[in-house]
Amino acid sequence: MASRRIPEPLTPSRTPKLVTAPVPPAPRKSSPAPAVISGETRHAMIAESAYLRAEQRGFAPGRETEDWLAAEAEVDALLRGSRRGAPQ
Repeated sequence: MASRRIPEPLTPSRTPKLVTAPVPPAPRKSSPAPAVISGETRHAMIAESAYLRAEQRGFAPGRETEDWLAAEAEVDALLRGSRRGAPQ
């Protein structure tokens, strides 16, 4: 019959050393880069948004400039990647 070996208790001299690898820093979360589009595309986006605004108010005259400026702010905010400046 084979004898069974009983493991020796751990002592400070027999305690295994834990090796830890350095933890890399978490990647930085940056805001998305602004969209790069042509001036023609930007203009078309603003025109469409201004048209939709005018349509919503029944094409009543006298607020075309206001529609355009609001649409321009909305499109520029969208292209910057934020909703700041856009109507809520």
